[in-house]
Amino acid sequence: MQDPNGTPPAYVLRPIGVVRSPRSVPEHDHWGEVTSVIELDPERLRPEAVTGLERFSHLEVVFHFHLIPETAAVTGDCHPRDRTDLPRLGILAQRLKERPNRLGVSRCELVRVDGLTLHVRALDALDGTPVLDVKPYQKLFAPRPETVREPDWLHEAMSRYYAP
Repeated sequence: MQDPNGTPPAYVLRPIGVVRSPRSVPEHDHWGEVTSVIELDPERLRPEAVTGLERFSHLEVVFHFHLIPETAAVTGDCHPRDRTDLPRLGILAQRLKERPNRLGVSRCELVRVDGLTLHVRALDALDGTPVLDVKPYQKLFAPRPETVREPDWLHEAMSRYYAP
C-alpha cells in the first residue's frame, strides 16, 4: 500500500465527461424522475466509444462527489441520513457521499444516446459532477436476488429516494 518511503500512492483519474442536471444542491430524495445529460468529452473519447450502448436500458455511472471537501470525509461511523433513529453504520456499510475518496456509483436509465451525449433518468448526481466511467448495466453481473441481505429498516429509510 505504500512506496519504500512510506508514502501512500496517489492515483489521478481524469473525468471522461460531466453531468448536466437540473439539480445543483445535494438532496436525499426524489431522484426517480430527474432527467440529466452526461456530456462525454470528445478529447477523451472517440464517437464510436458509445457504439451499441443504446441496446442497454440502464447504465452504471462512476463519478466524483466534487462538492464534498476532502476534510469532510467520514472515516468511521455515523447515522445514515443524519437520522438518530437509524443505527450508526461504518462509512463502508452505507452509500454516504462523504466517503474517503468521494466516489459515487449509480445506476440510471439510459433514455437515448446522441453521439457523445447520454440522456439519462434517475441519475443521482448533481450538475457539474465529473464522470469517471460509464458501463452498461447487465443483470448477469448482479447478485441473485435470493442471496441479497439488507437490514429491515433500509427500505423505509430510503422509500422516497426514487419516488417522484
